[in-house]
Amino acid sequence: MILSQYVKELKKIHMLSREEEEALWLQYKEQDDMDCRSKIIEHYQPLVFKIATGWRLNETVIMDMIQEGTVGLIEAVEKFDHQRGVAFSLYASQRIRGRILNYMEKEGKFGVASMDSPLSAGEDITLRDLLVDGTAGVSSQAEHNYLVAQVKNAMDRLPHNEQAVLSGVFLEDCEPKQLAENLDLSISHIYKLQKQGIRRIRGMLSKFMQHW
Repeated sequence: MILSQYVKELKKIHMLSREEEEALWLQYKEQDDMDCRSKIIEHYQPLVFKIATGWRLNETVIMDMIQEGTVGLIEAVEKFDHQRGVAFSLYASQRIRGRILNYMEKEGKFGVASMDSPLSAGEDITLRDLLVDGTAGVSSQAEHNYLVAQVKNAMDRLPHNEQAVLSGVFLEDCEPKQLAENLDLSISHIYKLQKQGIRRIRGMLSKFMQHW
């Protein structure tokens, strides 16, 4: 399937209301209803598309990323605890993004991605921004891949709420108010977590760069 066909299929998806989604989660998790599972996966397929197209890559690579991201989405649906009160979109974004990054690292696809490409569409922060000063001298693809892997590892080591906030901000374009409601936190705390998360990533990468 080419990207244009995939986009047409996305437009046919019926977007669920909150009540409909909650009912599907309940029936899937408590009654093991596979039809409900399929509907949840379909409902969140646009999230996979949004994350995958955040990188400015060619169509073939994007379709591969969408395929891997969908696997991450399925894993997220299967492992998600709907009773925790955390928005599934925040939880799933981490799984989807992690699966895509693992695929790109394994297949050497980071060679076609720019360190100056945004982490997601509409955002100014790039992979280079998350790396501290000193990345300009990195030239070989092997070094490039390794640096990006360090960013991913740093993201994975963040506390849960910081991961959730950064995923919401950079992968879903969530408004602070919506994130605050999803995580049951104040808006000021959301901003604090965002700054802490970025600072923590830069700190981890700073220690790494000192030994590069």
